[in-house]
Amino acid sequence: MGRQWLHAKRAIVNLKKGQTVGKLVKEITVAAKLGGGDPESNARLHAAFEKAKKASVTRDVIERAIAKGSGTGSEKMHLDQVVFEGYAPHKVPVIVECMTDNHQRITPEIRFLFKTGVLGAAGSNKFLFDHVGLVEAHRPDSTTDPEAAAIEAGANDFEVLTHAQNDDIPEGALGVRFITELKAVHTVSVWLKQHGWHVVTSEIGYVAKMFPELDDATRGQVGEFLQALEDHDDVQRVWAAVK
Repeated sequence: MGRQWLHAKRAIVNLKKGQTVGKLVKEITVAAKLGGGDPESNARLHAAFEKAKKASVTRDVIERAIAKGSGTGSEKMHLDQVVFEGYAPHKVPVIVECMTDNHQRITPEIRFLFKTGVLGAAGSNKFLFDHVGLVEAHRPDSTTDPEAAAIEAGANDFEVLTHAQNDDIPEGALGVRFITELKAVHTVSVWLKQHGWHVVTSEIGYVAKMFPELDDATRGQVGEFLQALEDHDDVQRVWAAVK
């Protein structure tokens, strides 16, 4: 076979990188549309901007995406948010957020992914989640008290994050997910940045109220199903009741 396997592997890596960059650019565009084009006054845009730089997205591409979203550029934005509810294999609740320019295309495609997943299915389930603000951040001082930080920042709750859970959290750093009221995301993000935290995510999202018990085999099946959703170009976020 020679080195064909290596070329195939590189092609897969390049495809994944292209998908990641595309999603980051779309996230920047949407964040600018929702909160304006200034990263300093738009926490979601700031977080997306930092992720894009880390992924080596060029500044020119980032600036065009901001201009497109904020309406200051020559390109006009025609993206709408579409939310799908359903269940992964083994009755794991899932909410899928998409940004698309074609409603007629995205709906049958996502429904098809649910149908092809083993025991996956579409169905209402938002009552199984809390709709909240989510701010994920880290700081090098691992001795910092995350509970005190959450209280002072104005968050309702917190969870400690590791690099294994979120690769935006450096090894050895203190990573924390702060759970906030929907309207408090920006305020919490600003407080954290002013007090030595590096914010990597600032968004509105969903946190499951309960988590089904999964063994290694069933967790693998759920993971494959969720990855198939993530790989769709128009899918921006997948929220699942999986720890």
